[in-house]
Amino acid sequence: MSENSNQFLDALKQMQGVEVGDIVDVEVLDVEDGQIDVGVENAGVEGVITRREFTADRNADLRDLVKSGDKFKALVLRRAGGDKENGEFFFSVTRLKEREAYDKLQKDYEEGNPIEGTVTSSVRGGLLVDVGTRGFLPASLISNRYVSDLKPYIGKTMKLKITEIDPNKNRLILSHKDLIEEEREEAFESVASQLVVGDVIEGKVSRLTNFGAFIDVGGVDGLVHISEISYKHVDKPSDVLKAGQDVKVKVIGIDDDRHRISLSIKQTEPSPFEQATADLTEGDVFEGEVKSLTNFGAFVEVADGIQGLVHVSEISSKHVDKPSDVLKVGQTVKVKVLSIDPNDRRISLSIKAADPNASSEGSRPRRSRNENSVNKKYMSSDDNGFALGDIIGDQLKDRQ
Repeated sequence: MSENSNQFLDALKQMQGVEVGDIVDVEVLDVEDGQIDVGVENAGVEGVITRREFTADRNADLRDLVKSGDKFKALVLRRAGGDKENGEFFFSVTRLKEREAYDKLQKDYEEGNPIEGTVTSSVRGGLLVDVGTRGFLPASLISNRYVSDLKPYIGKTMKLKITEIDPNKNRLILSHKDLIEEEREEAFESVASQLVVGDVIEGKVSRLTNFGAFIDVGGVDGLVHISEISYKHVDKPSDVLKAGQDVKVKVIGIDDDRHRISLSIKQTEPSPFEQATADLTEGDVFEGEVKSLTNFGAFVEVADGIQGLVHVSEISSKHVDKPSDVLKVGQTVKVKVLSIDPNDRRISLSIKAADPNASSEGSRPRRSRNENSVNKKYMSSDDNGFALGDIIGDQLKDRQ
């Protein structure tokens, strides 16, 4: 056998068959407008790669991307003209990259690894993201807050979690929200483990809503409900706070299950009751206005917005059936402080003990009370200084 014959046989042995779905090495033979002519190495097979099967850029000039002699791997898509033997094949580089990307993404999905992707465009319902292949990021999974404008995300690189993957359907669903929630949980556990209810800490206002203010405390947002901003009435949090403001807050609740920290700004300050009673002590005698009457007693204003209770038994040394028999709303009376309970925020008063001629009680020297000094203090109108349980208890005692 001649030397040429031997070389021909050796070449035939090296020839490889080409099947649809194979990954083959190709060499660029020519670059035309809209397609690349290639030959499969060691196969004696030629074919083409269209622009869309080489690049995602529909406006790209293939001559700027490849030149004759370039070699790379490609996926065999199909035969040209059906199953005709020795017919040319169509190849794809983009789908090969997608297949390789899906292999890696599948592993990341199974292991729960976060990935990075670049947002390429916005579509109805969400964003398209390049993660080696095209993925879809639904608008509802962009953030843990509502996102109305998608345009600012275009061109941004984002960390993402894979929530669904199906290479056969070319389906890849992504989420940034899940990653935020995971990071938030980790941050919460770290911060919450260092806090206990009652702690007073420094924080910064991160954002304001109609129902309260979110305060950043060590990288985690805690909520100050609108009712916990001030002892005074607040219509809108933005009326008294602004984003970026440094504030002192008290931890009033930690919900491990819901990953929530409840905070209070007003509880870092003396309450109106504490302010109003700061210079008030048992035995003080002063004048106050009767604000309301009940069957069990009279409520007398101790300071602006704060009231104490004169029980019916403390109105007079004589028997009184009903407070309204001897008192009326708006009347000014002299009262003596019997007790102050800061925990329950209640003050017990006596009219009869304030009258030295009516009782031998009060041997302790009385000192005058300047009502204006107390009225400089303030308290919410619903703080009447007596607990409901005490009111009911007094009613029951009267019936015995």
